[in-house]
Amino acid sequence: MIKIKDKIKNLNIVIGCKVGCRYCYAKINCQRFHLTKDFTVPEFFPDKLRLFHTKLPKIFLLTGLSDLAYWDKEWFNMVVKEAQLTQENIYLFLTKKPELLDIKTDLANLWFGVTVTRKEEKEKIAILQEHVKAKHYFVTFEPMSNYVEKLNLKGIEWVVVGTETGNRTGKISSKPKWILGIAQQVTRFNIPLFMKEDVCPHIIAEENLRQEFPQAFMEVLNNDK
Repeated sequence: MIKIKDKIKNLNIVIGCKVGCRYCYAKINCQRFHLTKDFTVPEFFPDKLRLFHTKLPKIFLLTGLSDLAYWDKEWFNMVVKEAQLTQENIYLFLTKKPELLDIKTDLANLWFGVTVTRKEEKEKIAILQEHVKAKHYFVTFEPMSNYVEKLNLKGIEWVVVGTETGNRTGKISSKPKWILGIAQQVTRFNIPLFMKEDVCPHIIAEENLRQEFPQAFMEVLNNDK
């Protein structure tokens, strides 16, 4: 079983988010480790740009403790400039608010994703592609709170599925039907699917676990070895 954090490195170049999700682990971590004074006020750490320059290629998630929608445009431009100098790496950006974005880029090492947690949010996939004009898109269904069906995944190159972790009061654990339903739809679109390790074995049996990466990711991961 693969732990996604062992393959994709969190590089929290921005810390803080204004979305206010009830299940937010990022806020808890920020407060626990005193990373910033106020998690609701995103802060940029430009000194971390030097970490883009690696000896071996890496895949970085840049929004593990933030949401791209609340980055200042200047911060994003600085990150893109550095990403252009390190095209051997892949950089992932996630948002829950794609309607707030206005991005155009032709850099092949930038991947933009949207988080969908329930069926009422599935239109966010199209909204992402409308507001972000880029080479690559992905979707994360995490944490899922109901069954999401009839997805239009055209143009999506990777899908990640997970469940809520931790001991929050009112926590919603994903149901097998929800995750397997996503898997069936992803298969029809011939898209790589990564089920996070937290869904196995309590939700998904090990024989049904799929942990797939896009070919572009595999090339980086193989070089990283």
